[in-house]
Formats: sequence, structure tokens, C-alpha cells
Amino acid sequence: MLSKRFMAAAALAFAVSAAAKADEPLKIGMITTLSGPAGYLGQDIRDGFQLAIDQNKGELGGKPVALVVEDDSLKPGNARQIADKMLNEQGIKLFTGMVFANVAFAAVPEILDSDAVYISANTASSTFAGKECNANYFVSSWQDDSQGESAGALAQSLDYKKAFLIAPNYQAGKETMVAFKRFYKGEVVGETYTGLDQTDFAAEMAQIRAAKPDVVYEFEPGGLGIAFMRQYEQAGLLKEIPMVVHPASLDQAIVQAVGDAATGVQVTSHWNEDFDNPVNKAFVAAWKAKYGDRPITYYAAQGYDAALLFGVGLEKSAGPDDLAAFRKALLTSDIPTVRGKFKFGPNQHPIQDWYALTAEKGADGKMVLKTEKKVLSDHSDVYAADCKMEPAE
Repeated sequence: MLSKRFMAAAALAFAVSAAAKADEPLKIGMITTLSGPAGYLGQDIRDGFQLAIDQNKGELGGKPVALVVEDDSLKPGNARQIADKMLNEQGIKLFTGMVFANVAFAAVPEILDSDAVYISANTASSTFAGKECNANYFVSSWQDDSQGESAGALAQSLDYKKAFLIAPNYQAGKETMVAFKRFYKGEVVGETYTGLDQTDFAAEMAQIRAAKPDVVYEFEPGGLGIAFMRQYEQAGLLKEIPMVVHPASLDQAIVQAVGDAATGVQVTSHWNEDFDNPVNKAFVAAWKAKYGDRPITYYAAQGYDAALLFGVGLEKSAGPDDLAAFRKALLTSDIPTVRGKFKFGPNQHPIQDWYALTAEKGADGKMVLKTEKKVLSDHSDVYAADCKMEPAE
């Protein structure tokens, strides 16, 4: 029989261990793309998320947190391995960060199957928006189709009769083509898909010139967008055929990188630096104080908002130890975001406004995106009706 002294010592050791564990920061796993031409997308998501933590002195929702970041290198296999390690070796139950749909497909199902929470700070494919929606899956950005839908709505409002469509050959690229045509009712005179690592678009420029459209709708994210926009201008097409794009094709970093080549290009977005609300002003001021002249992209804004969402959930729950309360907090609380008005639909994707922006030179001579008008109000996604998730209790 164990002595009372031994039992008391064991109880004390357990109590000390439990207290030490309670004092440890709650780990949030960020799997994102930090290298290659699209590396700045993940870097901005990471830095926007960390900025929210720093503003709250290392806490989200009043709880100490630590962001654990790993680079998926835009490789689905890498993302799956990282997710497995974080789940099974590091005990992480809260995740975010993946930029591209093909990468998310490899890792998100394992995260959800492990009863962990994933809050997307960028890609949000139709897969998890409809019949396969999941109580532990939230989105701080958009449902992917909203990008193409907003661009299609803008092109339609501008009365362009013929459009040429171009996008990368992967899930999100294919979905954006369908989404654009959902709101654009003119004639599509050409569609073409490009490689995710493509940098030379000469063949595509020739196809566009031959098709003679009234407008080009282009989705090429990150470094691909920079290369495409420059080559489009160099080919003389920008003077002949206007472009309507969504934010992945012309974010704040791309517009500064391509300079005059972007002048007059029209882009739709759910966020812009000039949005006049308290949360956005605090975010923009904090970003500029820390990163100076580095462009503030919507990727950074979405990373920041994802952190705020975690904060709302953690403030009113024990986090991973009480997922029902965590989820209820996100679905029933007023959520502060850089976009201002924000709420979740029944599939836990945003219902939000979309705006038309124009690329132009600012007072300092640098290219900026200026908010012009609203394109879509309280816009949801077409898949939400197929989501039969039980409401939060």
C-alpha cells in the first residue's frame, strides 16, 4: 500500500504539473505558404495574425497564446505532414493559415477529423461550404466564389458585352470561372487555364488579342499576378482592353509592384485600407508603425481578422477543451473586424459587402487602390442552403 507521504507528494507533483501546464500559452498552429513567388501571401497572413496578438500583449480573448508557424511551400503533402505533426506531437487543436485550396484539401480534413478547429484566413472552397460543412470549420475571409461573383457583377454593371477569362489550373481557379459567369450575363469569348508556377504569359496574350473581348477577367494570385499584369501592359493590351479582377489578382502589394501598368484596372474587394471604421483604423496604424512602407494587403487584414475571431471564441470558452462554447461564442457574439459589418451565414462563412476599387496614383506618387462604390450588399454564397449543420446551442 502506498504511504500517505508518497500519495501526498504525488498529488502535489500533479498539481504543480497541472498549474504549469495551465500557465503555458495556448498554441495556435499556422500552416501557410511562406516561400516561392506566392510567399508574401502567407507572410502577410502570419504577420497580420501576430499583430493582433501583439496588440493584446500576447493574448487573444484574455488567454496567453503562441503562434506556431510552418511553411507548406505550396505543397499539399507538406501541409498534411505538418498538420499531422502539430496534431499528434504538439497537441495543437486550433489551426489557421492555408493560402491555396489544393493545399487546404490535403490538411483540413485531417484537422477536422481530429476534432480540432480550423479558421480559414484565405481560401474557402465550396467543398466545406455546402453538404460537407463542419461545425469546427470557420472562415474569416470569404467563400472563394464570392471573388469571381463580385468581379462578374462589376463587369455586368459596366455593360461589357464580351469577356475573356483566365485563371490557374486548380480548384479555386476553376471555381472562379464558374462564379464569374454566375453574375456576368454577357458573352464569354474565351477561357484559358495557366500553371500555378507559370511566369510567361505570351501565349495567353496572343489568345486574348485574337479573341477581341471588351474586358478581361483575370485571376492570377501573388507573384503570378505581378507577372501577368506587367506583361499585359507591355503587350499594349491595357490600352485596348480593360481588365476587371478580384483582390487576389490586384492586391496592395501587386499594385505597387507593377506601378503604372495597373492604372485604371478595376478590382472588387471586401476590404480596403481606406475603410473608415475603428477596427480598421487601429489595424492600419499598428501595421504602419511596425512595418513602415510595406504594403497592407487583404491577406494581412484577413490574418488579423482570423486572430480576432479566435479571441472572441477564447474569451467565452476554454478553447479546445470546450468546443461547443467556442463555436457558440463565434456565432452569437458581435465580431469586430477590419471590414466593419460582419456576420456568419449558416455554413459559418461570411455574409458581407463587396466594393469596386480603382488603381490610381496617390498624393505621394505611389499606386493605391481607391474605394469607389459598393457592388454587392450582404453577399452570401450559393452553397449555404445545402449546409444542414445543427445551430449552436
